Amino acid sequence: MQLEHRWLGQGVDFQEGLEIQQSTVQAILDGKTGDQLLSLEHAPVYTIGRTRDQSSLGKNTLMLPHPVIEINRGGQATYHGPGQLVGYPILNLQPLGRDLHAYIRAIEEALIQTCAEYDVVAGRRAGLTGVWVANRKLASIGVGVRKWISMHGFAINITRESLTGFLSITPCGIEGVAMTSLESECGHEVSVEEFAERCAKHLAATLVDLRN
Repeated sequence: MQLEHRWLGQGVDFQEGLEIQQSTVQAILDGKTGDQLLSLEHAPVYTIGRTRDQSSLGKNTLMLPHPVIEINRGGQATYHGPGQLVGYPILNLQPLGRDLHAYIRAIEEALIQTCAEYDVVAGRRAGLTGVWVANRKLASIGVGVRKWISMHGFAINITRESLTGFLSITPCGIEGVAMTSLESECGHEVSVEEFAERCAKHLAATLVDLRN
């Protein structure tokens, strides 16, 4: 399928990224643009879905080292920051079957296939969303929709630096979860932007399967 990939750069403020998402959603609804994947690295921030249970942020959010933002996606708390690739696929899901579960599985598959290019064997864990290496979590996924246009998406830890912010929260609300990074697993430095380019190609390919 046609998927335009846009690299938005490093240190992108979360609110700025949200506004870009919203304007892209509107452009698709207005027929002014096609499906897009926005890739970037955020300035340090914690996000959480709209839920009454915010225990994954800890007992006192004022003690967290970075700001907290509540957003319209599913899921518990996660961290975004330097060295982590955040991907926002802004897609019209109607031609893709309007199946959020299948869409999430497609994102997982694209990440798994991209990791394989770095000789990292990643996969899924039963009952848990995301991408894992053994019992270590490598990538998180949380999506939202507006009139069947997707928002938000995935975050995959590329550099070792990307892991520091997770120490202050319970990532995705899973007690005892160990977070990992691609660099930790493959043993050498990895370019976030290069990974993003490779992942965009795999995502476009996995989304084609949803049309069948």
